[in-house]
Amino acid sequence: MNRIPHWIDNTTYDDPSARTSPVFDPAVGAQSGEALMASDADVDRAVASSLAAFPAWRDTPVTARQRIMFRYRELVDSHRYDIAKALTAEHGKTIDDSLGEVQRGLEVVEFACGIPHLLKGDFSEQVSTGVDTLTIRQPLGVVAGITPFNFPAMVPMWMFPMAIACGNTFVLKPSEKDPSPSMLLAELFADAGLPPGVFNVIQGDRVAVERLLAHPDVSALSFVGSTPIARHIYATGTANGKRVQALGGAKNHMVVLPDADMDLAADAAVSAGYGSAGERCMAISVVVAVGDAGDKLIEAVDQRIGELRVGPGSDDGSQMGPLVTAAHRDRVRGYIDAGVASGAALVADGRTLTVDGHEEGFFIGPTLFDSVTPDMSIYTDEIFGPVLSVVRVDSYTEAIELINDNPYGNGTAVFTNDGGAARKFQNEIAVGMVGINVPIPVPLSFYSFGGWKESIFGSHAIYGPDGIHFYTRQKVVITRWPDPIHRGVDLGFPQHG
Repeated sequence: MNRIPHWIDNTTYDDPSARTSPVFDPAVGAQSGEALMASDADVDRAVASSLAAFPAWRDTPVTARQRIMFRYRELVDSHRYDIAKALTAEHGKTIDDSLGEVQRGLEVVEFACGIPHLLKGDFSEQVSTGVDTLTIRQPLGVVAGITPFNFPAMVPMWMFPMAIACGNTFVLKPSEKDPSPSMLLAELFADAGLPPGVFNVIQGDRVAVERLLAHPDVSALSFVGSTPIARHIYATGTANGKRVQALGGAKNHMVVLPDADMDLAADAAVSAGYGSAGERCMAISVVVAVGDAGDKLIEAVDQRIGELRVGPGSDDGSQMGPLVTAAHRDRVRGYIDAGVASGAALVADGRTLTVDGHEEGFFIGPTLFDSVTPDMSIYTDEIFGPVLSVVRVDSYTEAIELINDNPYGNGTAVFTNDGGAARKFQNEIAVGMVGINVPIPVPLSFYSFGGWKESIFGSHAIYGPDGIHFYTRQKVVITRWPDPIHRGVDLGFPQHG
């Protein structure tokens, strides 16, 4: 049985008496390993290691930190297949999808390689007589990240490269469902020359999370996961005096207007709805068909569903793999049952799927509902599985109002050939990331990722410019050097230069 330990001071750490949590191969439905579950003492050990490493790392020249980031970038690039295979083995997504995940994480590492430029401050000369003002950005100290199962390589790389390049030390608590990729990422960082203690990994569950939230030496915390947990992370972390960015759940809508290219829209709906078995916070889970767009679109989507190849993620021919655990598979199946019971029209039923030779795997096939209404649970809840719902509306205004009334505001898209309609959409829609004929509008690393409303808690999005601002704090320095003329004591507040 593969035992996944912690990573502290650039080496593995294993407590033989620790609790463990099972790790599965979702394609076969069998346990493949076990991850240690950190105790409070284990978390304290990791934080103490990072705290001890912080002063020297903070004072390491920014160009020296940059050189380590460049070496790390090369190592991640050369080991991308190793990371992808470890990811697929525990998550279940296809190798191609895993490689794409590694690439999107690698792009943030590349952005962090520009840290000398990104940390530059401002300078204003002679703001008053003989007085200059400048700003500098300084690291916070020990920061932590709590990351989800659906992107076990990419989401951690949205956090720790930025934080570490800024001069912080980092403690990562990855998902216990697929913890191995984080260990490989940590080993590569040590190989790149990162000093011990700068990046530590703690395997664990809620015990570890709660200790990180309460720990007095953790200055900031980043989180990606469901909205209820994001709300708890934000409330608890800020109550304990920490800076917190907490990204929550989503219910992403894709509006299709009657003038849209229906083949393009159908391709996008299938790709964005069923990619990674729908286990993406940016997955399209609702298609809003305006007017007569629904009839054409449903037929085109259903045809494409019938051509999808579902199987083990490690198979070259698979386009969609299994769900991550049996419990999650059963949860998704329950939502399909509820959709049928509530009166939605089931066009494609993924519950009937069987994969030859993998009958015990955690598979559900692509599922498509028509005639979904906003009061149904398949519409209101974040299912996080390969379930696509079509809601029909009469007008474009009704489509926009439907999205704006939704409590989530992560991502959305509109498919149309009308530039005016697209401009109206991007102007009026109350969602943080918007695609125009682009189904999954995830920004590249030199922008920042973050939704609105209940999809984010805190004032900072993740990576990009917001990542720099989150992992540093600004200091204003006002300087005046003595001159031969002393003006004496003046107790009045300055009125002019």
